[in-house]
Amino acid sequence: MSRLSPLLLSLCLLALPALAADKARPSRADLQRVLEQHTRSVVKVSGPQRTGHGVIVGAAGQVLTSVEPVGEEYVGLQVATVEHAGQALPARVLLANGALKVAVVAAPDGTYPAVAVRLLKDGDSLEGRWVVGVVPATRSRPAKPEAAQVSRAPAPFYDVPLALPPGSPVFDGDGRLVAVVVQRTRRGCRVLPMGEVKVTLASADGP
Repeated sequence: MSRLSPLLLSLCLLALPALAADKARPSRADLQRVLEQHTRSVVKVSGPQRTGHGVIVGAAGQVLTSVEPVGEEYVGLQVATVEHAGQALPARVLLANGALKVAVVAAPDGTYPAVAVRLLKDGDSLEGRWVVGVVPATRSRPAKPEAAQVSRAPAPFYDVPLALPPGSPVFDGDGRLVAVVVQRTRRGCRVLPMGEVKVTLASADGP
């Protein structure tokens, strides 16, 4: 069994049904909850191409990131590094999808603080929902959780008006992962919902 199989299983088990709508702007308590989850689960991913962000989605060390750090030609190779808990850990590229702009890398076997994942029900959309992302720290300002409403983009992507780098997670108000940032845009960032990530994982894992 490949390491994608337990990752896909974990996503299935952690998937939670969507609410009818996320119309209320997240509260300060929601923002603090997301910041705490972000601090535990977000890592730095370095690959042959560059360094970026990633989020731990598998308790055994699987990290969802943008395809930018690792490229598409290194699947199956141990060419990446994941920085977690002050350690630089070697990581193997499990999946890299250029069309969807996402990748999955695996750190050494262990126990990691994986995020809970929220999948939308079939037919539901992220458009108009409130989500939360953590804008990275600068020299003059610490990392800050901010809320924004999602807008439609060319399918299967959505746009979020937050300055988040590729590989960053996007959460709902309860701190559950709903999407991952795949690229920056002029007005914020473009994200891929977790339902599409799950489909990609299933396809890569095979029958």
